[in-house]
Amino acid sequence: MTGPLPSPVALAALLQARETVLPKRLGAPGPDAAQLQALLAAAGHAPDHGRLLPWRFVLVPQKARAALGEAFARALLERDAQATPEQQAQAREKAARAPVLLLAVVREGGDPAEIDARERTASAGCALQNLLLAATAQGFGSALTSGKALQSHALRTLFGLAADERALCFVSVGTVLSRKPARGRPRPAQYTGILVPGQGVQPWTD
Repeated sequence: MTGPLPSPVALAALLQARETVLPKRLGAPGPDAAQLQALLAAAGHAPDHGRLLPWRFVLVPQKARAALGEAFARALLERDAQATPEQQAQAREKAARAPVLLLAVVREGGDPAEIDARERTASAGCALQNLLLAATAQGFGSALTSGKALQSHALRTLFGLAADERALCFVSVGTVLSRKPARGRPRPAQYTGILVPGQGVQPWTD
């Protein structure tokens, strides 16, 4: 059996508390083993058409950060053979940030073919949001980061990605060391419309 569900007020507060805290602003301590297990379990409640489990996470422990840093440097050289040693060092340094680092991977191909890549990616996005909200509930900061290195040969080789898999983003989790001023959020009317037959989609009013 599941425990008691949060009240609507508590849930709204959790949703409003989630914000992106960049990896350079995250430090130790990060989630312990039990907390990390809870974060990953939260991801497993994402919608999943056909129960394909079209996404997965790969934990990058501290002992693997140097290898990831080298992959970042090689990815930079793939894009720019003239990258300076300083630029390569900056690329390597990114692998050392945040105490907990995960790579989110989505499987875009395979059977059944009618569940296309967009649905699979949407499921992965829901899993990511669940994980981020669970991290916020635990009191940690978190961020999703991407970039051109994700599709590089160096990174794909390091993580052993299959031909139909795509590295979606990195997930960083840790204790917040510093925050930027909170940014304003869009109102529902800015991203919601209402379908009116014969008139198309009309504005939604708050």
